[in-house]
Amino acid sequence: MNSATPEPIIVWSQFFHPALMWVLFALTVYALYLGLKVRRVRSAEGEEKKALIQGKYNVKHFQIGSLVLALMVVGSIGGMAVTYLNNGKLFVGSHLLAGLGMTGIIAVSASLSPFMQKGADWARYTHIALNVVLVGLFGWQAWTGVEIVQRIISKL
Repeated sequence: MNSATPEPIIVWSQFFHPALMWVLFALTVYALYLGLKVRRVRSAEGEEKKALIQGKYNVKHFQIGSLVLALMVVGSIGGMAVTYLNNGKLFVGSHLLAGLGMTGIIAVSASLSPFMQKGADWARYTHIALNVVLVGLFGWQAWTGVEIVQRIISKL
C-alpha cells in the first residue's frame, strides 16, 4: 500500500467504485426499461401512440443513457485508479477485462445515436444487441465485484 496516502482514504476509497457501480447498474436497467418503452412507441398506433408519446421516453432514454455513459467511463477509470493507488498495480483478470470491454461497448453503443436519430435500423439493432451484451456483462461484473469487496473486507 502507498504509505503517503492516509489510512482512512485507503480504506474508504475502495468502496466508492463498487457503490457507484451498483447505482450505475440500476440506472442501466432503468435505461433498458425506457428503451423498451421507446420501441413500444414506435410500434403503437392511434390513441395508444398519442398516450405513449406523452411519456417522452425517447428523451428520458437519451438522457439516462448519456448519464450511464459518463458514469461508466468515470467509474471504470476511478476503480482502476483506486486499485493502483492502494496496491501499486492493477489486478489483470476477468473483472478488469470485462469492465474495460463494457466501457468500450457503451461508447460504441452511444456513438450510434446520430444514426438512430436519422432512422437507421441497422444502428438501432446494433445498439440493442450491444446493450443486451452490456447488461449481461454488467450482471456478471456485479457478481465478481461482490467477491472482490468481500476479499477487501476480510483484510480490514
